Amino acid sequence: MPRLTLNKAQLAKEKSALAMYRRYLPSLDLKRRQLMAERKRTEERIAALRREEAERVDGIGAAIPMLADRGIDLSGLATLKFVRLGERNVAGQRVPVVEEIEVEVAPYGRLGRPHWVDLTAERLRDVLRLRVEARVAEREIELLDAALAKVTQRINLFEKVLIPRTRANIRRLGIVLGDMERSAVVNAKIGKRKREAAGP
Repeated sequence: MPRLTLNKAQLAKEKSALAMYRRYLPSLDLKRRQLMAERKRTEERIAALRREEAERVDGIGAAIPMLADRGIDLSGLATLKFVRLGERNVAGQRVPVVEEIEVEVAPYGRLGRPHWVDLTAERLRDVLRLRVEARVAEREIELLDAALAKVTQRINLFEKVLIPRTRANIRRLGIVLGDMERSAVVNAKIGKRKREAAGP
């Protein structure tokens, strides 16, 4: 900690710093609350995506019981071709957003495979999309957690270090400068009495 200069300029600087800390603290707290709210919404979205994915996977077996036939090869029927991500701003933190997902269905002979393979391919395409969206949302949670940790550290720095230290400095400067002023007044009065006693 740098040594405190005991003068009025330093007192003015400390008061200015305290006012600035108090001005920034509410905006940091607002940012923290916004990040926490967005994190909660993202967690709910992930849970909904996972539920929907589970329903789709379970629904494939229920809607197409013929999948139990191991004689028909469905491996590689639907594959993820590409994903294009964008970004959005959440309280100053950039988070990924899925802009486009392309799932490729492998070509297969319509006459060589049963009719229900079309429905299976469509359901698999939906499941792959849901999985990608859930993974991107999980990455969003990671980024929001990192931003939340940084904002919380800053708030703690202001609340627990900078503001108390600045208040203590202002109190100390007030006491020292007050003592110096009283001492100057007393010295002036003593000097005046000595001049009066010495005469003209």
